Amino acid sequence: MTRLGSSAGPREIYRIDWLPGTDVLHGTCHCGREHTAQDPVEMWEWMLAHPQGHHVEEPRGNSS
Repeated sequence: MTRLGSSAGPREIYRIDWLPGTDVLHGTCHCGREHTAQDPVEMWEWMLAHPQGHHVEEPRGNSS
């Protein structure tokens, strides 16, 4: 007998919520990053591009 569950390993969970009263979708990736978009295709492309789609520009210090 094969059991699924704890032996199946970790799962990645993606969450997309619709913001009521708007055309805006709010997505949360399994890594915790968040993104908003009006286009569902854009939202899924962002999520599935992990980690490339999650690139964030880091602030650069002033080199004086």
